Amino acid sequence: MRRLCSALTAMALLVIFVPTAALAAGASGFPTWSSKFTKGRFTVLPLFNNKAVFDKETGLVWEQSPSTGTFTWFNALTRCYQLEVGGPGGRKGWRLPTIEELATLVDTSNSSPALPSGHPFTLTSAQEDASYWSATTFASDSIIAWRVRFSDGVVDTFSKTIDVLVWCVRGGQGIDGVQP
Repeated sequence: MRRLCSALTAMALLVIFVPTAALAAGASGFPTWSSKFTKGRFTVLPLFNNKAVFDKETGLVWEQSPSTGTFTWFNALTRCYQLEVGGPGGRKGWRLPTIEELATLVDTSNSSPALPSGHPFTLTSAQEDASYWSATTFASDSIIAWRVRFSDGVVDTFSKTIDVLVWCVRGGQGIDGVQP
């Protein structure tokens, strides 16, 4: 019995350790924190009627063309939760990105928009110069949230009552938005 328990414990450790080691090693298909794609970072997804983009660097799926409407922070959360992308029978499960996730789209060597060169996103000129909400509340003041300004890539805070653009995401960990 003791040998059986030891063998099962060893197998359990292998099941847990091997995928973790593969991820840390950058195994095929797994993004790592040290990954940086200079070409082919983004893939437009046919399963979403080409209206969503997979980011190989982060493993997140972004709207290919974010809404042109502006929303207060609370309404931005609602918009993403209710979003369906990909036509009739499209995909739900969208959310407002965390500030860390939204900032992964920033490439400060570019401006208007400060997005990586060759990105497949469709933005109007107003969207290229605008700010986008994140789901992250400012730690010392719950009526303020973090946002990213894509005209120049600046990450800053703003009152949750102001209307700002929204760029929804799927996947990742996310957080629940908190309304004061």
